[in-house]
Parts: sequence; structure tokens; C-alpha cells
Amino acid sequence: MKLGGNDNKINPQLGAVAAGSAAVLLLVLAIAVVPAIKKKNHHADFSNVNQSTYENSENASNPDDTASASQSNSPVVAEDTYSDSGITSPDELDFWDLYPADRESLTENVDVDLSGNGSGTGGGGTDKTDDTAGKDEEEEKDPAKDGKHTKVILRDGSEEWVTISSYLPRNDYDYTNLVCKDDRMEYYIDGKKVSYIGVDISKYQDYIDFNKVRKDGIDFVMIRVGARGYGTGQITLDEYFYENLKRATDVGLKVGVYFSSQAVNTDEAVEEAQLVIESLGEYKIDYPICFDMEFVDGDTARIETLSPNERTEIAKAFLDYVSGAGYTGCIYGDKEWLIKEIEMSKLTAYDFWLTQQEDLPDYPYKFSIWQYSTKGSVDGITGFVNLNISFVDYTEK
Repeated sequence: MKLGGNDNKINPQLGAVAAGSAAVLLLVLAIAVVPAIKKKNHHADFSNVNQSTYENSENASNPDDTASASQSNSPVVAEDTYSDSGITSPDELDFWDLYPADRESLTENVDVDLSGNGSGTGGGGTDKTDDTAGKDEEEEKDPAKDGKHTKVILRDGSEEWVTISSYLPRNDYDYTNLVCKDDRMEYYIDGKKVSYIGVDISKYQDYIDFNKVRKDGIDFVMIRVGARGYGTGQITLDEYFYENLKRATDVGLKVGVYFSSQAVNTDEAVEEAQLVIESLGEYKIDYPICFDMEFVDGDTARIETLSPNERTEIAKAFLDYVSGAGYTGCIYGDKEWLIKEIEMSKLTAYDFWLTQQEDLPDYPYKFSIWQYSTKGSVDGITGFVNLNISFVDYTEK
């Protein structure tokens, strides 16, 4: 068994044991032999015992060697001295009989650190507690396991572990209560469904048969009002907005709306918010008015040069305006956008609409709507459509 990774490092320890044992021998001899010598008036010379014993102790490399050396250099003492003291032969002076004969037995329970790192352990075994502590420490340093970080996939495909803020409200959804039935997500509490399924639509879905949509189990629709050009900065209404708003409302679907912003300042943000409210006219909507700002894949958008703080101020200007008009404000975005591209701490007064196409979202903060699929299939809509689950009953909000 190696202690400190080197066998011969135990010899200094054994030498120390041997030296101590020699001292014990002298004490035994002093107690047992001297009285007998006085009684018989024999004068044995123990000077050789002292000298030879220490010579053997210093030269011994293990218990067996030390024992041999002690026996071969034992002093000659008068026969009657041994008999009168209860010792019948020189062999009985062999103090190594008091110790295990093999090195493993001698060192088995010695707590010695010969490595210089302070990690010596009783029994010469591995300190499993230290190993466990080391693994725990490694896990604490691993952002994937420490529970203090969340992984964000950046636009370029790279990954970044971001510290989860303790100052932002966390979501408390229990995803074991989330059920997917034929690509429709449902959330239950105490066996009761408390979620709502919806789609978000624009001109890209073309004509929609909303009667079929409602009969297919859809509860709400999020309708695009319009967009600002990412290059020109011009605002345009979605060409299907009014038709979608009217016919969805007519069949009893709950409605919310969103605007695709490319505003580069707060004035443009307010302009967009005003357009949304004016476009709604007399229609009453239950779901939020959402602010949607995104980068453009494969091209450079107007908002590219904005800082997270500037984007936040723009979003806040839009949301403050619609909130002041009596509507529920909401901000849409993926995990990267919400965590990296804006400052959520300034937007906690508003709802969040998360887009993340995963089996389960790993976004740590509070959100009300989750867009979980971009390839949904709904009767009455041609082609794929985005599917959403709302964890909030906006008709009661």
C-alpha cells in the first residue's frame, strides 16, 4: 500500500518506532533486572545493551530487520540474573515480540502524511469524504449543475451560461403538470385544466376559416396589426388585419394583437403604439397588445446598433402608452432577446410572451404565454401555424 505514492517513505517512521521501543526495553530492564542484581549482588554491565540496541534501531529498515539485529547483538548477562528476575533466556528480551511481525500490520493504523499535502488518513486508505467534497465542489463550479445559471443560445449558434438574477420574478410552473395531446399543450392544477391554446397569425397565413379554427379547439388568436420596415423604417398595416380581427371576433374567439417594431427611438415607439390603438377602433380585445422587436435573419436591421438599454426604453415607451390606454401590455421574445438584448428589470410591470420551440421551456423568469411550436396544424389554416399556450385567463385579468 502506498502512502504519498512512495513505499520507502515509511522507513523514517519505523525508525522512530524502533527508537521508542528501545527506550521501553531499557525501562523494562531497569525495573526487572536491576532489583534482581542488587539482590544477588551481581553487577551486570548494561552499557552494551544501550549501545547495541540503539545501533540496531538506527540501522533497521523494517520490523524483521530490527528484530534480527537485536538478537544478534544482544548483550551477555549472567545466567542467574535472568532466572532471578523471571527472565529465563535472552530471547525474552526481544522487544519486537510486542509488535506485529509484518510491515503491513505495523503501519495499518498509523495516521501519517508523507505526501506533504496534509491529506494523511488513518488506516492508509483513501479519504472518500474528501473525494465527495471535491466532486461537490466541481459541480458547484459547473454552471450546468449549480442551479445558478441558464444556457442561452446566441444568434451565431454559440452558447453562453448566464447568471440567473435573484431580483427578477421567477416562473413557478410545475412542468410535470404540462400535458401534450396531439401537439396541443395543456396545463393542469389539481386535475383541472387551467391553460388556453392559441395561434398567432398574419398575412402569411392568407385566408383563415375561423369557424374551423374554433371548432378545432383553439381558444384565442394573436393577430398582427402591422410592422415597421427594418430598412426603410416605414410603417405598414398587415393587409389581413381588419379581416382577421372582424371574423375572429364574430365566431367568439378571444383576441390579442401584436406589432412588429423596428423603432430606433421612443418617439417611433409611441407612434407605433398609437397606430395599434387607433386600428382597434371599437373592438374590445381580451388578450394583450404585444411589442415584438427582433433582429432580421440574413440581413442588418435598423435596431442592430441599439444598446440593450436603448431597446428597453423603446419597448417601455410602447408598453407604457398602451397600458395608459387601458390595455394589457406584453413583450414578445426568445430567450436570447429577453435575457441578453433588453433589460428585463425595467419591464417587470408587463407580461412576457416567450418563444422557445422545445419540449419544455428552460427560461427561468416569469412569462404568461409560451409559443412552443412553429409547425402546428389547425383546421381552417393552410400550412403551418405557430401554436401558443397561455397560462393566464386574460378574460378575467
